[in-house]
Amino acid sequence: MRTLSRFVPVVALGSVLVLSACIEPMPPAAPPLPTTAACKAPQFQGLIGQQRSVLDGMLLPAGARIIGPHDPVTADFNGERLNFEIGVTGRIEKVSCF
Repeated sequence: MRTLSRFVPVVALGSVLVLSACIEPMPPAAPPLPTTAACKAPQFQGLIGQQRSVLDGMLLPAGARIIGPHDPVTADFNGERLNFEIGVTGRIEKVSCF
């Protein structure tokens, strides 16, 4: 009986090690999303509600997109890209980064 009691701690430790191998590792943390300031969206918020035509005479940041109500848009995320979303009424509905 005495020899069995010597193996109990070894078996317990082995069980803990085997069970710990079954736990999934934590996924890597996602990088923080850029703020809307990264694409200068706050500077253009005053245009919301204006006609789309006001954008024609403006100098916009490189890569800015003017997205119509039925325009296809790529799914790639770029937090530094400025987007103007135009509603069915032809007015600017949203200014954002994506």
